[in-house]
Amino acid sequence: MSVDERLHDLARDARRRRVLISLAASIPIALVVVAWTARSFGAWISVAALVISTAVVAWFARRAARTVDEAWIARRLDAASPTFEDSADLLFRDAASLSPLQQLQRRRLDERLGHGSVTDIAPPWPRPMLGLIAVFAIVAILLAFALPRQAQRSGESVAPALASAMSTHIEHVQLDITPPTYTKLAPRSESNLETRVAEGSRVAWHLRFSPQPKSAALVFHDGSRVALVRSGEDWIGERTIPSATLYRIALDGTPPVEDDRLRRIDVIADRAPDVRVIQPDKSLTVLADGQKNWDLAFEASDDYGIAAANLTITLAQGTGENIAFKEQTVALDGEDVDAANPGRHLRYKRTLDLGALGVVQGDDVIVRLSVTDNREPSPNTTKSASFILRWPPEASSDSVGMEGLVQKTMPAYFRSQRQIIIDTETLIADKPTLADDKLLARSDDIGVDQKILRLRYGQFLGEEFETRSGPKNPAEEGHEDDKQGTRADALTEHEREHEAEKAAKFGAAGDVMAEYGHTHDYAEAATLLDPETKATLKSALNEMWQAELHLRQGRPAEALPFEYKSLEYIKRVQQSSRIYLARVGLELPAIDETRRLSGDRKGVGDRNSALALADSGNAPAIALWSALGDASVPDLDAFERWVHARESSMPDALSLLAASDRVRRDPACAECRRQLRDLLWPILPAPATVAPLRIAPDASGRAYLDAIGAKSANDAGARR
Repeated sequence: MSVDERLHDLARDARRRRVLISLAASIPIALVVVAWTARSFGAWISVAALVISTAVVAWFARRAARTVDEAWIARRLDAASPTFEDSADLLFRDAASLSPLQQLQRRRLDERLGHGSVTDIAPPWPRPMLGLIAVFAIVAILLAFALPRQAQRSGESVAPALASAMSTHIEHVQLDITPPTYTKLAPRSESNLETRVAEGSRVAWHLRFSPQPKSAALVFHDGSRVALVRSGEDWIGERTIPSATLYRIALDGTPPVEDDRLRRIDVIADRAPDVRVIQPDKSLTVLADGQKNWDLAFEASDDYGIAAANLTITLAQGTGENIAFKEQTVALDGEDVDAANPGRHLRYKRTLDLGALGVVQGDDVIVRLSVTDNREPSPNTTKSASFILRWPPEASSDSVGMEGLVQKTMPAYFRSQRQIIIDTETLIADKPTLADDKLLARSDDIGVDQKILRLRYGQFLGEEFETRSGPKNPAEEGHEDDKQGTRADALTEHEREHEAEKAAKFGAAGDVMAEYGHTHDYAEAATLLDPETKATLKSALNEMWQAELHLRQGRPAEALPFEYKSLEYIKRVQQSSRIYLARVGLELPAIDETRRLSGDRKGVGDRNSALALADSGNAPAIALWSALGDASVPDLDAFERWVHARESSMPDALSLLAASDRVRRDPACAECRRQLRDLLWPILPAPATVAPLRIAPDASGRAYLDAIGAKSANDAGARR
């Protein structure tokens, strides 16, 4: 046999041995992976695991065969026999490239290899290692098929038994939910620790643990507990759920459950009935002529059922303070609108006999529907809006001789001085086209308006009757009697009657009091005005006197200057009511020079403690927000007490408590801290308003400001 054939046989045997060792070590491990995959995930996943494992085993076998190359064979020959004198690598080199000494050594190695000095260079079998691998594989495969399978729950993956050696596993979960009887909902069972139930439902837990604890309980977020009682292999406990809650399973005598996070039970609240009024279609209905009945129609719906509906009918009779009420309540029977859900959507109809109710003219009939559901122990009640049927009273005529006794509520109307000026200017413009009697009538009407306005302003001076307040200057005192006589002569008897009629109609009740009573509506105004303002107002009244005099005589052009002068005085009075503050500088106390640099702090206050920060009660939430942001240790106890104190006013306090519990159990969980921070953000108080920072200009803005500065500097230099 030639040397090359001998080397080829040795390499082939070595490759075969290494491949067999690789297969013997990897195939048992692959079988363990396939077995546990089939146990945990089913047959389809195990087939995929088998394919992947086969590929991995083949890759390891090929890699083991490829490691047997010329360098590996040379090392094995040198190690197998000392006769090769660490020169076995010469057998794989080209003879032409060898030196004479190397050629002599190679001929010697060929002779030794040909005489069979080395018979096997394959690696030995690692029997201890392969034995351990085989034993581990057999035990693992037996456990995969011998141990009982764990119950699978919706939305949860069951961990292998070996991974849960340090925790207690919940093998069986069953929640028996019994809704309240009035809801007419059927009892149901769920295989989940979290669920949604109707308000007031009775929940019974049936739990089975592995291994079995000494005792077990359900601990709720409000501190209450429900002890679980063992019945055979199950642990049983019951509780009525009036509102949404969080709870955790607490065990004694065994490790905690695998997933001991807080579980949530949400509650579907019983809504109040919904009432809709179909007829009448408006809140106030006026009785039509000949109407004898009033038709009513209502609809009511409830999520679980309506127990009763009552119609309250109120009859209001009388006027003023002599109003009497008669009220009666009538039970209504409804008709089902939805036949598939009887008692949940009902329609009510009722026709009121107005004659039987005793309705007469001037009465009101008020109706309101009240619907009650069947919630226990306290039902929900919804009342509709009130609807009125009104029979208007007869129009009353003016009572003779009662004008002075009846005080009407409508305030007296009087025109402003500016409007009087406008009317006077309009009359002057129309004077060429008017007859003398029409001109006098319109001018007299404006004079009446001027009189009413004068009396109104006179109240601020304490005037009790219609009289001139006095001349506007001492020079006119001697002519007052002449003016009064002239005015009296100018007015005819017909004009005096016309004036009295206008005053009685125009001012209504207020003018009656102004004419015959005491116009002391603003008594304190007469004493609170300063003397200068009083004098200005008195001058305005004097001008009004003069304007009224000329208007009553049919001379509007002569009255116009006095009207303008009166308006000027009125504006002065209005202006005098404004307050002006003098602009003064800041006056600081004088500095005591003797205390400078002496260190004497007597009488010096602490500026930092001058204002104490108000405590809004939200400090725990703000502190937690800051702690979650800078990765420091948060004070979760104070935050949870803060949440419990405001649980009823928060939209979702249970989510906050659950997120806080996750952070407490794993403070290093960045995702848990982020979730708690996201839930905390909407309930944080709004920060106090501060002045926004000035935005720094960009490159173009800075260039613009620099150009303005340069131009200002150039202009200043040019001026110098």
